[in-house]
Amino acid sequence: MRRSPRPGRAPGPARRRVPVAAGLALLLAAVAGGGTMAGCAAGHDPAGPAELRIMVPNAPGSGYDVTARTAAKALEDAGVIRGVEVFNLPGGGGLVGLRRLGYERGNARLTMLMGLGVVGSQYATPAPVTLQDTTPVARLIEEPAIVVVTRDSPYRELADLVAAWRSRPAAVPVGGGSAAGGPDYLAPMLLAEAVGIAPSKVAYREYDGGGDLLAAILGKQVAFGVSGLSEYADQITSGQLRVLAVTSARRIPGVPAPTLRESGVDVVFANWRGIVAPPGLAAPDAAALRSAVRRLHDSPQWRAALAKYGWTDAYLDGDAFGVFLRTENARLAGVLAQLGLTVPPGDGPAPGSTAAAPGDGPPGNDRPVRPTVPPGPGPG
Repeated sequence: MRRSPRPGRAPGPARRRVPVAAGLALLLAAVAGGGTMAGCAAGHDPAGPAELRIMVPNAPGSGYDVTARTAAKALEDAGVIRGVEVFNLPGGGGLVGLRRLGYERGNARLTMLMGLGVVGSQYATPAPVTLQDTTPVARLIEEPAIVVVTRDSPYRELADLVAAWRSRPAAVPVGGGSAAGGPDYLAPMLLAEAVGIAPSKVAYREYDGGGDLLAAILGKQVAFGVSGLSEYADQITSGQLRVLAVTSARRIPGVPAPTLRESGVDVVFANWRGIVAPPGLAAPDAAALRSAVRRLHDSPQWRAALAKYGWTDAYLDGDAFGVFLRTENARLAGVLAQLGLTVPPGDGPAPGSTAAAPGDGPPGNDRPVRPTVPPGPGPG
């Protein structure tokens, strides 16, 4: 059956479909050769399909969101891919996005920005799709966490906060933009253990990414927050937030705060973020995606972004990233057990199935779908 023209758009010749791998290969070849693809020189048609879509599995303002939008801009500014679209699909600590990725089996035009938070979320909620089912593209960065308070907080230094926290742990709630097992959850738990507070006594409040957490911190719903540096760079510069400590091994240029170790707490912690694609990608499609991200990594635009946000280059490509994901899965189970926190039977997620759950249907045409599980706190 012939479809009617889209309302408001004049009918024209049918668009020729190009296989995904061939399309990406042509795009990369055109850029590498200094040429332009048809349509790119005149600007990308906003009504047509994007060359690449990056899904952010939590709300705007999160560390994933900042990283995805920064990567998208660098991809375009460096001439690697034209027409990069970023969209948010929050819920379940990243598991709604992970399930969506499973539905899109074989779709090389869709990727997901993820990190340690999604690894941790798999421990909290069983899911029909796990990270072990996805196609690993690349790990991109590491980022330290920061311990932040409002500018009028009574805690002027980390020692002030620790003294009050030790005295009455339940009266000093900490907020994070991660579900249980994510980076904003693990960092304060490791900090608590190091200063003699049982992690089970910590009053941790979960928020759906950095945007919601920021509102909670400024609204005094929590005594302090733990998040990624890039999420609150503007609020730190403006003086709305004060950083008591950073979790990196060394001080961060431009951030007037000591490390945890300099403050007498023997903890070093870093979050990481990377990109995965749907399961079942053809080998040429996977290679084209990895090539595009490799060119992103090598670009001056990306190096400038690393410096701007205080990110550490942690690039790890393809299969090596896949090995890292499996190792990280096991490591997280060990950390949670060491902290005396609950780990589901089987010590974490088992390799999942990419089949949809009963009653679920795959979304069509690579369009965002409404979450089919209750929205939950998102990772950072």
